[in-house]
Amino acid sequence: MTLHRPEGRKSNQIRPILIETQINKFAEGSVLIQCGDTRVLCTASVEESVPNWLKGKGQGWITAEYSMLPRATHTRTKRDREKVSGRTQEIQRLIGRSLRSMINLKELGERTIYLDCDVLQADGGTRTTSITGSSIALAIAINQLLKNGKIENNPLVDLVSAVSIGIKNKEVLTDLDYEEDSSCEVDMNFVITGKGNFIEVQGTGEQAQFTKDELQLMTDQALSAAKELKSIQAKTLSKLNIELPV
Repeated sequence: MTLHRPEGRKSNQIRPILIETQINKFAEGSVLIQCGDTRVLCTASVEESVPNWLKGKGQGWITAEYSMLPRATHTRTKRDREKVSGRTQEIQRLIGRSLRSMINLKELGERTIYLDCDVLQADGGTRTTSITGSSIALAIAINQLLKNGKIENNPLVDLVSAVSIGIKNKEVLTDLDYEEDSSCEVDMNFVITGKGNFIEVQGTGEQAQFTKDELQLMTDQALSAAKELKSIQAKTLSKLNIELPV
């Protein structure tokens, strides 16, 4: 039986996406991305130095911080003031790994780009939305470095996006909202490059096992979603006259 999804979405359809760029006049790159009812502010900040362990090695670094505003969810949550939670650390590392895959760190030079992902409203897929939005913010920041003559060669290798896929009542669903995510028997996150290569796949059968055929179907739907997400990213950047690598 086909499940009824919010907004009448098909099982393989992503949520409506809205992207606004250059909303922070101080940041080298900034994006407000809305995926369904999930909204994330992604800002890219360039610092002309690298961590101590990278000094003198002639390459740059990309890292990320993630936080959820106190009333991003149904009830207020405390800010991570004293200690970052394990979940937050996991998501930050995932975002950082994902974004480093789209940059030639040698061409970046000895500088660091920080991606700050602040969840304004959470309705499922906050980590995947953060990755998709941060990829755009990072590309904008790289373009700013090129325009200012701080780097000679474009270090941008590719874009990256992410999507959640789940199984609910034996049906594979793309881009889960909170209600779907919390009730799915199987939940997976795919991080995929614009060229269709995988950076990371996270998945678990929380309430049920899944078959090889179901895994293949989840993978196929993730690849299809990533292709659509790249098209949205590319159109957003083209409006800023930012060319993508072939």
